[in-house]
Amino acid sequence: MRMVVRRDPLFREMAAWRNAMDRLFNELTEPSEYWTDRPWALALDVAETEEEFVVKASLPGINPDDLEITLTDNVLTIKGEVRESKDLEEATWHLRERRYGTFQRSITLSTPVDADKIDASYTDGVLTLRIPKVEEVKPKRISVKAG
Repeated sequence: MRMVVRRDPLFREMAAWRNAMDRLFNELTEPSEYWTDRPWALALDVAETEEEFVVKASLPGINPDDLEITLTDNVLTIKGEVRESKDLEEATWHLRERRYGTFQRSITLSTPVDADKIDASYTDGVLTLRIPKVEEVKPKRISVKAG
């Protein structure tokens, strides 16, 4: 005797959708290589005045000696590493969201700058770079003489 089994395509789609969502949430909640082994992008604030560019990056807890800042062909690159804390190796972690590992960010500055006069400071976890523009590109004020 043959049995007729009715197939419901909507049920299959819903089951596939649920499996995909389960995989997504598992990847987000389980510790993975994604957070530890990949370089992460550094968030920057970049402002421009007539005289200079000001670049700020929040880097709490980083040792300034672990930063490498370069300027080549008007491309500013900030590289660094946040080292993993090894003081609790035997602990069972319930939550671990602080990032560690290498990071790098490069931006192209829109006008030529004077690389020899860049000022870098690190205060309260904020890296501040003051990058002066070269004299040729700074706006010149031309005064008009009357009479």
